[in-house]
Amino acid sequence: MRIVVNLDVMMAKRKISSGELAERIGITPANLSILKNSKAKAIRFSTLMALCHELNCQPGDLLEYREGESEDDDERDPGGI
Repeated sequence: MRIVVNLDVMMAKRKISSGELAERIGITPANLSILKNSKAKAIRFSTLMALCHELNCQPGDLLEYREGESEDDDERDPGGI
């Protein structure tokens, strides 16, 4: 099971660069890159809202659940959420 981030797809549809989007939503280009490449372990709702606002989309346009796929380094913390 895996959550896939389709941020690059939505950015291409909206014709916006990583640098411009990062500036508009107030995060570093490096952090946006981590999100874009599905390397993030978490995302703040405020960041998700800012992305949806700037890209004029819904959270489901950016995040996708894929069953049956796993990450090599998928280690879950049994004690936290």
